[in-house]
Amino acid sequence: MDTTTTFRALLVEKGADRQFVRQLRERTIDDLPPGDLLLRVRYSSLNYKDALSATGHPGVTRQFPHTPGIDAAGEVVSCGSGMFVPGEQVIVTGYDLGMETDGGWGEYVRIPSAWAVRLPAGLAPRESMALGTAGFTAALSVLKLEQAGVRPGDGEVLVTGATGGVGSIAVAILSRGGYRVVAATGKGGDEAFLRKLGAAEVIPREQVTAGADRPLMQERWAGAVDVVGGETLAAAVKSTRYGGAITCCGLVGAADLAMNVYPFILRGVSLIGIDSVNCPAATRLQVWEKLAGAWKPEHLAEMVTEVNLEGVEEKTQAILRGEIRGRVVVKLP
Repeated sequence: MDTTTTFRALLVEKGADRQFVRQLRERTIDDLPPGDLLLRVRYSSLNYKDALSATGHPGVTRQFPHTPGIDAAGEVVSCGSGMFVPGEQVIVTGYDLGMETDGGWGEYVRIPSAWAVRLPAGLAPRESMALGTAGFTAALSVLKLEQAGVRPGDGEVLVTGATGGVGSIAVAILSRGGYRVVAATGKGGDEAFLRKLGAAEVIPREQVTAGADRPLMQERWAGAVDVVGGETLAAAVKSTRYGGAITCCGLVGAADLAMNVYPFILRGVSLIGIDSVNCPAATRLQVWEKLAGAWKPEHLAEMVTEVNLEGVEEKTQAILRGEIRGRVVVKLP
């Protein structure tokens, strides 16, 4: 492919006044970072981390100009390692994509081939991005709960931040697996949405944290998927039943965890960290195969809003305000 070929990408640039400006720009393959895999992107998605990158958050991206997009799906143009052949459909999530490496909000990405996974049978490119990092993180959380011994007959499983990308997909996966899911949310108008995904009960987030100032709370949860952090995570740990487990993958509430060790040493509760960025390749493939099969959310299409590159700005601001329900897919030409 001619490396001077032009394509469109959303470029985040740092202005003279230290404000970050987002504009669609023409770029060339030569502008992309080194890598042995060149991918023509067909779909990407919007995650909270993308919004942080797009607005110049130094905890995500420090090098500008930059193209965000931590998720990408499309076809292989060329692969120097021989791992893939031209025309193959692949998924890329995690690693450094969309952080310091130009990401999926451009029509092409160039990356190390080890970052990519073949698109599993049973999953279309658009569906893979309807899931994206959020769906992968939700599925990895469920996998870790299963490995910790949490079973459908053990009792209720709590999902916090349930209307967001990770939370909503976790509700769908768990309910499809036979768990009784209690969805906690701060959005009172979304009960019908969560019940359609399979939630047996929808509770306000304040109900999760009520009494969280106590060393231990009444036992309720067999397990939990927490995407909020802070006080919500502490309350979930304190109210988990003997031998239960909680996965932790978010910090939108707070990064600090202020609590004692009583749930761990008196109830044998396990707190499991979830990292979707550097997840080992074998586990990554296992999770995607599950998402293409038994764990594929039944109402996935109804959880998705689709935009093009021109529509990303509005949704970026909306996700920062906590106004996104479900997932946002970015369609590239």
